[in-house]
Amino acid sequence: MAQPHTVVVLHNGSPVECPWAPSAAAILEMYLCGEGAGEATDRLLYGEVNPSGHLAETFPMKLSDNPSYLNFPGQMKTVNYAEGVFVGYRYYEKKEMPVRWAFGHGLSYTTFDMTNVKLSASSMTDDSELTVTVDVTNTGSTAGAEVVQLYVADKNGTPERPLKELKDFAKVYLQPGETKSVEMHLTARDLSYFEERLGDWYAPSGKYELLIGDASDHIILNEEISFTTEKVIPLHVAGDTITEELLANPKTAPVIKAMIAKGAAAMSGGEAEEGSAAAEAITDKMNRAMMMYMPLKSLPSFGTMTPDQLDGLIAKLNS
Repeated sequence: MAQPHTVVVLHNGSPVECPWAPSAAAILEMYLCGEGAGEATDRLLYGEVNPSGHLAETFPMKLSDNPSYLNFPGQMKTVNYAEGVFVGYRYYEKKEMPVRWAFGHGLSYTTFDMTNVKLSASSMTDDSELTVTVDVTNTGSTAGAEVVQLYVADKNGTPERPLKELKDFAKVYLQPGETKSVEMHLTARDLSYFEERLGDWYAPSGKYELLIGDASDHIILNEEISFTTEKVIPLHVAGDTITEELLANPKTAPVIKAMIAKGAAAMSGGEAEEGSAAAEAITDKMNRAMMMYMPLKSLPSFGTMTPDQLDGLIAKLNS
């Protein structure tokens, strides 16, 4: 185990467990740097060069924290890739799981500050490009380079999306006290996920947060933009379709809004007497919330329509 004030140099090609990390004064990650590793390490340790790399992967606290731990290496020559998009920092953040070093992490012999974020526009469409400008200042006494990272967060409640995703970054070299502006760029593709029902990349209309920092777990600046798309996901309505999906579609939303208002009113006027504990507990707001996440096939059981009327509603929505 490393002793206090020890400098540890890692020459590895992937994240490893580092339970001894708290006992080390410094850790230098060299990765696969070939025959020049020795000379490069010496120059970094003696301050001839300032380290400026940032991690392109997350170091977990232990191997079993890895999102693929239960699936890899698999059995009978088959590996079940069950993580989906939740790999690396996307998984650890969604699980709210502590890590040893986060994606994008990197230290230096100097310090930096990020300020004055500017956007070329406050909104985007399918065809537009957004420019993000940030001022970076070397606030220390040693020349060095910083990596500015731009993440995007979907704030529209889209199912199965990461909390945020890296979409651009810029590395800038600065003398002590020097300030430079860096530019990063976003298009509709950077806000999107691949929508199988559409067979294309898709970002729902709504709000998106732009997060700027020097690591995935160290966000310094943030701004919000709005996005409007003309793409429409093909909708096939069935009994297991929930009303929330129908409200998100501009063509079916008017029908569902009217249905929810009628159903909530009917449910509010049920058997519970006014002033009773049941009446106070089952509020109009609760009724509306229940209907929001209710599959259409459940409507007849609440007395809001008959099975034949439900079939008619589904046919109307599909048309």
